[in-house]
Amino acid sequence: MRVVVTDPNLLPLRAELEALAPQAELVWLPDDLLGALKTADVLVGPAFTQEMADAAPNLRLVQVAGAGTDRVEATGVPVANTYHHEDSIAEYIVWALIALRRELPQADAALRRNRWRSPVYDAALPQPETLASARVGFLGFGHIGRATWRVLQAFGAQAQAVTASGRADGLSWAGDTSQLPRLLEESNVLVVSAPLTETTRGIIGAAELSTLGADGVLVNVARGPLVQEQALYDALRDRTIRGAALDVWYSYPTGGDHAQPSKAPFGDLDNVLLTPHLSGITRQTFRGRIHDIAANLTALAEGDELRNLT
Repeated sequence: MRVVVTDPNLLPLRAELEALAPQAELVWLPDDLLGALKTADVLVGPAFTQEMADAAPNLRLVQVAGAGTDRVEATGVPVANTYHHEDSIAEYIVWALIALRRELPQADAALRRNRWRSPVYDAALPQPETLASARVGFLGFGHIGRATWRVLQAFGAQAQAVTASGRADGLSWAGDTSQLPRLLEESNVLVVSAPLTETTRGIIGAAELSTLGADGVLVNVARGPLVQEQALYDALRDRTIRGAALDVWYSYPTGGDHAQPSKAPFGDLDNVLLTPHLSGITRQTFRGRIHDIAANLTALAEGDELRNLT
């Protein structure tokens, strides 16, 4: 079985993946991708275009080494994905909520200028609250939401969710998207982890951010365009909401590691945490993923059922 791997995130675990799938010949990041696809049985990578499909007459599986399949454009070949990022992202969300609600980045920046930014030294500053007082609203409650809630329960937080199906177990309540206004009214934290669809694109705008309110914080680990770009910037600049952690963006590098993530100057604000889509990028995430990938390569070779078909 010939497997073409185009995802560079798997390179640190190359030896492990090759050991897990000894029946496969793995071709890593070929310079001539279309040429390599001519004899490929499997593509392991984030993207699959029609041009790639036309070059790969024998392809039997497109295996995305992650959850998102939005860059798989061609049809006619089975597509599988894999997750294992939820625990890493939950860890990121908890970090972000503590940092934003206790304004730790501002305290760090102030002390670098010799100012002790604390209610102990500045009576005008309110005493911050712990996560026990957090009322967390989940927009989407899949792998990420469930993993995050398992952690937040240990802090004594309370939670509710809006999902496509209107169902979520173990929360104060759950509803469909018609209940979004209620979710925002009853939450002081909004975790955005829903998939990007035509229904969810731009679902959070100026009105929704205003409803979340001046004590509210937003964490987006889904896709940038679920939250309207300019509306979010305006809400942060004007303190319509207290803060945000943004790990997903409106534009990405097309090569190298430099690109402006947004037209709006989020980097000028002191109440936003900016990270380059790294919340799920840990060794543990990709170790779990290569086990799923290897399992599908073995299943394909032996004629067994494939896992995580989309």
